[in-house]
Amino acid sequence: MKCLFLIAFIHLLLKCTGKPLSGDDSYRKISEDVKREIAGYSDIAKAIINLAVYGNAQNRSYERLAVFADTVGPRLSGSKNLDLAIKYMFSALQEEGLENVHLEPVKVPHWERGEEFALMLAPRSHSISISGLGSSVPTPPEGITAEVLVVSSFDELYKRTEEAKGKIVVYNQPYISYGETVRYRAQGAVEAAKAGAVASLIRSITPFSINSPHTGWQYYQSNVPKIPTACISVEDAEMVARISSQGTKIIVKLKMGAKTYPDANSFNTVAEIVGSKYPDQVVLVSGHLDSWDVGQGAMDDGGGAFISWEALSLIKDLGLRPKRTLRLVLWTGEEQGGVGAEQYYQLHKGNISNFDIVMESDEGTFMPTGLGFTGSDKARGIMKENMQLLQPINVTAIYESGGGTDIDYWVKDGVPGLGNCSPIFSFTFKEGKTVLRMGQSFKYRNKHKSVCRRRRQVAV
Repeated sequence: MKCLFLIAFIHLLLKCTGKPLSGDDSYRKISEDVKREIAGYSDIAKAIINLAVYGNAQNRSYERLAVFADTVGPRLSGSKNLDLAIKYMFSALQEEGLENVHLEPVKVPHWERGEEFALMLAPRSHSISISGLGSSVPTPPEGITAEVLVVSSFDELYKRTEEAKGKIVVYNQPYISYGETVRYRAQGAVEAAKAGAVASLIRSITPFSINSPHTGWQYYQSNVPKIPTACISVEDAEMVARISSQGTKIIVKLKMGAKTYPDANSFNTVAEIVGSKYPDQVVLVSGHLDSWDVGQGAMDDGGGAFISWEALSLIKDLGLRPKRTLRLVLWTGEEQGGVGAEQYYQLHKGNISNFDIVMESDEGTFMPTGLGFTGSDKARGIMKENMQLLQPINVTAIYESGGGTDIDYWVKDGVPGLGNCSPIFSFTFKEGKTVLRMGQSFKYRNKHKSVCRRRRQVAV
């Protein structure tokens, strides 16, 4: 995956804006001179590939990440662990000798989950695995004990609004895709509260589970009562739904000790290799350093952060000096909706014309298939030519939608955006058959859906 980011290095050699261009066919064609210039960097591209895949840098980003994750652990926004992670990376980037290593202050949400449990009291005693959702309010100290209403969709909830009053709403929505189904996590508490519910429990946004509830951020509305909310495992959601379908009354006791503190001080972490000819023009590569508290944050998004760092390391190791400045940004507060990235955008948008392209890795660091791209026709044509330099590792595809939570502010203003695309496997039960979908990747933040549109299906 880290080899994909060599596209940034090649792009440094060319100037293309992301502003919308006219429909004239001349804008859609890439000149032969540009094609020859890009092809002329094939030896440099091979050197980067060889160093990353076969040379001394083989597995380096993984090894760095392993030490980091083992040493620092989870990095929830506003936590001491996130502070430690930022200090760790600041020192590591300085020790490597990268340029302009610095921290840019931001304010981030500070929420802690505290003690939490759910217990089914009737029709039998059963401990329900839960994971409180980010920004959830707590239950009263004694907890909430109430009857359960199970629904499979928002539409069903709206039809059964009268039944929801005073109850705990359990969403047992089917998994369609992350981008489509995650709205139940984001909006579930608000919609349940509108119906008069006292709490909401949401089936984890995943096609598979081993009794493992997932967390994530959820959003209250200022004019709607705030009720406690958490995710439960797929297994428990299905079990509760089965019991409910039999007409059996279900009673659950829910206790959550979540706390919300004032916004905390934090930082975006920045390092550069300054351009030799156009130092004010920027190619930005990035991943986010914060994570949730229930895992190590190795994949979301330690992997993306570390392969972005590796992009600069490879250039430095080879003694290359790009024409444009290659800037690494390790965002903070992404899991809370990209708050660190938004503040970075507000600080730097006055120089937006200096940003040639912005890249984010937050789709997983699996076997790469290509890059998602958003930009003008001319920029897309240049990117297609650049991708030909990756033929030695058979990664040449360009997909739609090269955005992401942390770079969407720039992309919406016309800066070309790139995101990594990897095979994502999911199963769908359809007409008695299990369908395996391959090569589809979804990311959802702030109502954004980024899609690498490459799908193959096989019946299994």
